[in-house]
Amino acid sequence: MNFDEIIDRRGTRCSKWDSMEARYGVPAEDGIPMWVADMDFRAPDCVQDALRRMVGHGIYGYYGDESDYRAAIAWWMHERHGWQVAPEHIFTTHGLVNGTALCVDTFTEPGDGVVLFTPVYHAFARVIRAAGREVVECEMPVEDGLYRLDPEAWDAQMSGREKMLVLCSPHNPGGRVWSREELQQVADFARRHDLILVSDEIHHDLVFPGHRHTPMATIEGISDRLVMMTAPSKTFNIAGAHTGQVIIADDTLRRRFSARLAALGLSANSFGLEMTTAAYSPEGAAWVDELIAYLDTNRRLFDEGIAAIPGLRSMPLQATYLAWVDFSGTGMDMAEVKARVERGARIAANHGETFGKGGETFLRFNFATPRARVEEAVERLQEAFGDLQ
Repeated sequence: MNFDEIIDRRGTRCSKWDSMEARYGVPAEDGIPMWVADMDFRAPDCVQDALRRMVGHGIYGYYGDESDYRAAIAWWMHERHGWQVAPEHIFTTHGLVNGTALCVDTFTEPGDGVVLFTPVYHAFARVIRAAGREVVECEMPVEDGLYRLDPEAWDAQMSGREKMLVLCSPHNPGGRVWSREELQQVADFARRHDLILVSDEIHHDLVFPGHRHTPMATIEGISDRLVMMTAPSKTFNIAGAHTGQVIIADDTLRRRFSARLAALGLSANSFGLEMTTAAYSPEGAAWVDELIAYLDTNRRLFDEGIAAIPGLRSMPLQATYLAWVDFSGTGMDMAEVKARVERGARIAANHGETFGKGGETFLRFNFATPRARVEEAVERLQEAFGDLQ
């Protein structure tokens, strides 16, 4: 795979490129979009070939037998993550934002509290509030430059109205790969406060050398209150297929979720099912291994460039392709920081405050793009903050 290839996504109704100017004032002509969490790489050949077969057939009717699709998911989780998944435990949602919303709808009531360890992926709070539930933010401490979990300290925040906890594992935006011991602490916290635990593990394949993802489903004493969420979208750059998996081992929770899907009349689209089946394969695995090596070099290049700017600090990244950069050391207010990044460097990056408490002095940068573009972004940032050198 030639990850260095520059593919022009402008004018393709691409949110990342074509919405950049309206959102950030950064024109697509010479701007660098580092905000939306998709990659500027083509999907692997195995996925492209599956789509070509569908197009060649020319009939796009209702999808029937899901056995190959479910078997591919189970194979991937076992081979890549050591997690045994029963095919009958798998539900398909329109991506994992939709999966989160369905979990909130199924397992909580209006007015209930839903716990987030912040800062965390901004869509969680958005769908929770849109559903009339309360977001309960438990801010994570930073120790030795990394986010840490402190469930015992957060016990005091619980009022009894909380019914659910949504965990991001690996963490977005901080890139933490939670240890087995940390995940056990989360499981114990959920049990202490009688919370349904929804574990969003969408970035579980994008883990850098020296680290290993642990599925929450392999943690003891949590299966009766656990909902797992996975998807091929980040791994294979197929987010536009809007296909994710909610995987529930507990019979009672599974029946409740199934009933809610039936009541809403939801079903998956055939393109997403075919793409997932093709991606979760030995060919897909080989592509992911190449991708991780490429992203790891991009990560180092970006972090080194950030480290050369006084007052900027990029959180050490263990997973994802999303750099989380703290600008507090510059002494500037964030309005000036954003102006320098967006108008000076002509880069669109996510604003940290949208990720909740603790994110106020950060910006999130997506470096899953050809290396030449990462190099250009680093040069622009160094120039935009050149007076700090």
